[in-house]
Amino acid sequence: MSASSNRAVKFPLTLYCFYEALWHLLIPVVLLRLIWRSRKNKGYSKHIAERFGSYQSKSVFQNPVWIHAVSVGETRATQTLVEGLLKEGKQILLTHMTPTGRETGADLYRKAIASGQLQQAYLPYDICWAIESFLKHFRPQLGLFMETEAWPGFVFRTRQLGIPLFLINARLSERSYRRVQQFGSAGRSLFQSFAGILAQSEPDAKRYQALGVEDVIVMGNMKFDVIGQIGMQSLGKQWKQALRQQGRLAVCAASTRAGEETIIIDAWKRLIQKHQFDKRPILILVPRHPDRFSEVADLLHQSGLSFERRTNLTDPRSSDELDPSSHWAQVDVLLGDSMGEMAAYYSASDIVVMGGSLLPTGGQNLIEACANGCPVILGEHTFNFQQASEDAIASQAAMRITVSSNSELDQLLSEAIETLLTNTEQRQVMSSKALEYASHYQGATQKILDRLRPVLRS
Repeated sequence: MSASSNRAVKFPLTLYCFYEALWHLLIPVVLLRLIWRSRKNKGYSKHIAERFGSYQSKSVFQNPVWIHAVSVGETRATQTLVEGLLKEGKQILLTHMTPTGRETGADLYRKAIASGQLQQAYLPYDICWAIESFLKHFRPQLGLFMETEAWPGFVFRTRQLGIPLFLINARLSERSYRRVQQFGSAGRSLFQSFAGILAQSEPDAKRYQALGVEDVIVMGNMKFDVIGQIGMQSLGKQWKQALRQQGRLAVCAASTRAGEETIIIDAWKRLIQKHQFDKRPILILVPRHPDRFSEVADLLHQSGLSFERRTNLTDPRSSDELDPSSHWAQVDVLLGDSMGEMAAYYSASDIVVMGGSLLPTGGQNLIEACANGCPVILGEHTFNFQQASEDAIASQAAMRITVSSNSELDQLLSEAIETLLTNTEQRQVMSSKALEYASHYQGATQKILDRLRPVLRS
């Protein structure tokens, strides 16, 4: 255990008792929410008992390394870390909160699951009896929470039991820092109770230190180390080759959130109406959440743009890829309504507009886009990836558009896309800078493994 783990931390018992009581009152609401969400994603109706610490079969693991990755992005970020731990012979318990995160893990770690090296489960809700059941069932030797997860019940209870719990790939935006400060000593004691915090950047580390956390080390961002699946990159290159044969460039709007698709569609319409391209470019529009695929398809229908859904590009009889030149290579938009294929979308693209940054949701990870040599266009709202975004802009791998009102956003976005599409030299320079930027920031996973090795049991 780290030095900071031995330092006395005063638990806010009164506030925690209120927190626990609130959870019990919310259980009916939580169940109703699961049922409601299962209308669009059937995964929410499965394994419900696990969310309350109940498991059908006995755990076959002996003191596994427990990694908590909430959803798709966090699960993908674990890839190099999980592979490193598996090579060292460790058994892995991988927990999630969303069905899409669990499905992504099942796809990424299919071989490890089949061989019995890795097991998946939902993390129970932060209720004392569910926590006790979970910890008793799996008996983890070490816990690793990804990025921003800090459930008080789990954090305080693992500390009491002497189970080292680290916050890895940790980030804390200025807004989140101010929110934690509002809880006074209760908020500070929560982060002080981690065995250690392995931060993405120096600004993140300074904010954790300002909360009184002593064991904070800057490791970098694990997402820089995740290399897209070779098969997916190969597929994307096939798409790009088909487009190149027709002289078309591709712009990927990646991991978009509600409200952003309308802005992007309007910007795209403005672009193709204003500029007389010899060969019209194509927009690859990829919503972040699968339960919104149909909603975005409706928006595209209403826009009048011609489009094709990614899921229509395979032969239903054989699952073979259909010839892109005879399907979507002629349309205005490809709707990326598939999971686990972001590496293919990036590999097919010449420019990326990063979703989550056009409206105030905090941005998305731009690292994989840069690692595929794509210049990135960012909006103003990148507080979840502030340092990475600023570094990308400083290194000329990315550019940012800023507006005084949302009414200008589609126009400025259209102009930024047009600039990069029509200026080959600028696009190529930014592509080269993006590759350099991604390469420079790799290596965080190995640093994290080195830091954890002293507390890992053989």
